[in-house]
Amino acid sequence: MTDPSQPTKMSDLVAPELPFLRRHARALTGRQDSGDRQAAATLEAILADPSCFDASRGGKAGLFRVFHSIWTSIDAPDAVSGDPLRAQATQHLATLTPNSREALLLHTVEGFSIDDLAFVMGIDAAEADALVETARAEMQKSVSGRVLIIEDEAIIAMDLEGILSMMGHEVTGVARTRDAAVEMGRKQQPDLILADIQLADNSSGIDAVKTLLPELDVPVIFITAFPERLLTGDRPEPTFLIAKPYEPDQVVGAVSQAMFFASTATLGA
Repeated sequence: MTDPSQPTKMSDLVAPELPFLRRHARALTGRQDSGDRQAAATLEAILADPSCFDASRGGKAGLFRVFHSIWTSIDAPDAVSGDPLRAQATQHLATLTPNSREALLLHTVEGFSIDDLAFVMGIDAAEADALVETARAEMQKSVSGRVLIIEDEAIIAMDLEGILSMMGHEVTGVARTRDAAVEMGRKQQPDLILADIQLADNSSGIDAVKTLLPELDVPVIFITAFPERLLTGDRPEPTFLIAKPYEPDQVVGAVSQAMFFASTATLGA
């Protein structure tokens, strides 16, 4: 049993949050490999200088604060533009207000309050709130496309379709099984796939995506009740991931990010 009188070890604060740091870094870079490298660099920085880890607002905020300091010390658009296929993403990124995309991810996908977001980014709460609102406007204006939904629960599928339509995207179809998803994806090529993991006939959204990606080469957002199981750092793993139950803002944030990387495969990149 843990002794409450003993100070919490840094490793105990950091370890449970690593899957979510990987999710954040992958969403920012658009790739599993480069995102995981950024997450590893964060851990290396903490090991080299433990004083940089400020746990006053909890382990997750402290960990993400170190990540943010590293991320903003590099030219973030260049960090995702080494591949010629990523020129479109880089061009989009160059039009955005600095740090707005990260603020949107931190707030909507990672669930940081505006106050904690301000702590992570080292800014005041008013500026943090303004960055989130700016990101919403900029990203929804600049990127729209066709989305295939792979989801067996009718209510969730309808909810996702409504969110996507509100964002200005066209839903090409809603598939409840792997075979239906493959058929729909081949019939009308989407720009993005939004997929549940477990489907109605016990088939897998992951299997459907693995079948389609060699033919379509589009970004994929997976939805699962257990995101940490798909964020271990092993390969192949998803780049974009939403946890069930989700909030509409999480879908908006993840879809907006993924659309920037429509020229790259995202499973096992």
